[in-house]
Amino acid sequence: MSGSSFGKFFQITTWGESHGPGIGVVIDGCPAGVLLSEADVQAFLDRRKPGQSKFTTRRKESDQVEILSGVFEGRTTGASISMIVRNLDQRSHDYGNIAEVFRPGHADYTYTQKFGFRDYRGGGRSSGRETIGRVAAGAVASLILNRLGIHVTAFAKSIGPVTVTEADYRFDEISQNRLFMPNNELAKEAEGYLTQMMAGKDSAGGIIECIVQGMPVGIGEPVFDKLDAILGQAIFSIGAVKAVEFGSGMSAATSSGSMNNDGFYMENGQVQKMTNHAGGILGGMSDGSDLVLRAAFKPTPSIARAQQTVNGHGENTKLVIHGRHDPIIVPRAVVVVESMVAVTLVDMLFQNMCSRMEKICEFYKTDSR
Repeated sequence: MSGSSFGKFFQITTWGESHGPGIGVVIDGCPAGVLLSEADVQAFLDRRKPGQSKFTTRRKESDQVEILSGVFEGRTTGASISMIVRNLDQRSHDYGNIAEVFRPGHADYTYTQKFGFRDYRGGGRSSGRETIGRVAAGAVASLILNRLGIHVTAFAKSIGPVTVTEADYRFDEISQNRLFMPNNELAKEAEGYLTQMMAGKDSAGGIIECIVQGMPVGIGEPVFDKLDAILGQAIFSIGAVKAVEFGSGMSAATSSGSMNNDGFYMENGQVQKMTNHAGGILGGMSDGSDLVLRAAFKPTPSIARAQQTVNGHGENTKLVIHGRHDPIIVPRAVVVVESMVAVTLVDMLFQNMCSRMEKICEFYKTDSR
């Protein structure tokens, strides 16, 4: 199976299955000298681990990370960083009834057609537990970004029909509610909606927004490796993401040039923008303003309602999914989106270091003339 690696200069490779011995990641390209401890990574993993509220799966996993290589005396050495989280609460018998049945909304059918058979225990590599490796790598990437004065903030903008408008953003409240919404009052309304969906044996979707502050100008490559193109690939690689937009996104299609263009002006010798419909990206490169993206997540496909499907023998049948499943993916995916954005930005920041000869000469302390 190819496609488990992402990035060029700061590259991550995730590995492991939902019901295997463990899940992990290998990071290549992390510079030496980054202060890094297991506690730094654990803080990120704790934001996505299961069993924290009635709106997440009841699977009990501590998700304790172990750093196996690449760190000595609290600092990265420049060698590959390998991290593992061991699976402790597998209940593979919960999946016995789907061994020969294709779950609607899952990758069972496509996996079977592509590989000839599949690991039906929790979905194997298509499980949400695969994101553990991404989040562990995101913790490392975020430490690098923080050193550069770049800060990434992700949150649940909407849960089902409950949406937090920009005027109602209260970023200090993101960590104060179980849904990671930037508004405690609307989070309570969303909890009520989710409770109704759970009572009806159904699930819900939502939108995660991510804002990056402190981006320098010119990060991203102008043709195939545009910043928005690579960020789009990173976010779309997260299971259950069905749409990604930047700035005004889809609404730009019904706007006009006079309304959608972001006017420039000078302030304290710096070029500034009057608005940010572009979402911080022009021509595939960061423009220095806040980078704003949103990702739409579909409802959790594992629901306790009877669903129409077929089995491996080509027979029509009904399926009721048992086991422990999230009624909504969004709250636990907030840190996943944040992590993939951080990994992408570090990779493209490193790539940008060789975009101009004077930057190379400055690094090696030689005359650029």
